[in-house]
Amino acid sequence: MATVPTQSTSTLRRIGWQGDLPPLANGQMLARVSAQHRAGYEVHDGEHAFNAQPAPKFLKRNLDPSDRPAVGDFVVIETGTPPHIVEVLPRRGVLERAAAGERYARQIIASNIDVVLVLTGLDDDFNPARIERYLALVEGSGAHAVVVLTKHDTVDPDDAEGMMAELRERLPAATPIIAINGKDAARVAALDPFLAPTATAVLVGSSGAGKSTLTNTLLGEHRMATAATRANDDHGRHTTTHRALLPLPCGACLIDTPGMRELKLTGDEDLELFADIDALTEQCRFADCSHATEPGCAVRAALEEGELDHDRWRHYQKLRDQREEQAARFEDRLRGTRQPIRPHRHRDWQERE
Repeated sequence: MATVPTQSTSTLRRIGWQGDLPPLANGQMLARVSAQHRAGYEVHDGEHAFNAQPAPKFLKRNLDPSDRPAVGDFVVIETGTPPHIVEVLPRRGVLERAAAGERYARQIIASNIDVVLVLTGLDDDFNPARIERYLALVEGSGAHAVVVLTKHDTVDPDDAEGMMAELRERLPAATPIIAINGKDAARVAALDPFLAPTATAVLVGSSGAGKSTLTNTLLGEHRMATAATRANDDHGRHTTTHRALLPLPCGACLIDTPGMRELKLTGDEDLELFADIDALTEQCRFADCSHATEPGCAVRAALEEGELDHDRWRHYQKLRDQREEQAARFEDRLRGTRQPIRPHRHRDWQERE
């Protein structure tokens, strides 16, 4: 028989819970997955972090990976020795990517998120194409994207302004772009509007972008390991080894992630950040225009007149083709077919774009 949980709403709000408490059975409690390890999961109940094992149903070999607990999930814990995760509550705001390998599968990066902080260093790490790829993945997550340019203190102010101006030209006007020094709490305060109580933000970006440094500043203590930048390329060494959820003093939660070398689209992306290019393609004389040699091509005219950047056009084509290929993989999976993967000219999905 269901009983009223002994946990309080105010306690669960510390781990990002929003809304009323669900009814739980005797011997059950609500927690949030804060980390995943080979030996099991670490969960947080709003007061304490502890380890929990997945129930046997989550260990079935044919289970879709997305049906297993993921970092950020709210889960029902059956207390005991050891505690077990017996249910994953419905998710909101899921950031995911296509998993590596020839077989189509999706990997959840973080769940129940409100904001995705896309970090890029204003050093050699600066890469507008990679930022666009992150934003494409964020589009379908239900979360808002914020581009955070780190290491502002290491570059000339004019150079920093030039890089920000380049992004403003390429990204949708509604996407916030904020430059910070991750070690300076006063500069990091620019992120406060996105870190309201019960909100959950996830940090994504390449290794050395400053995710751990920013996390320590937001925590107000040195909890996440950081490493000095390498002298030969100005990149920080990879220090975060797994995704971890951390309650912040401001009342928000932060999910720190390792640098991801491969950012494969899932096939569901709308590529809304290229809405201007889609609008151009609709102005072409022919509906099936390949934008190569056909007369009346609005895209080629915009390229020739300098209204459309050549690099941005090529990157749009690359993401569009990858999205279509991933969508085809998904359809093959639904039909249960094992068709060979067709070679594609845009198979390099690593984030070094």
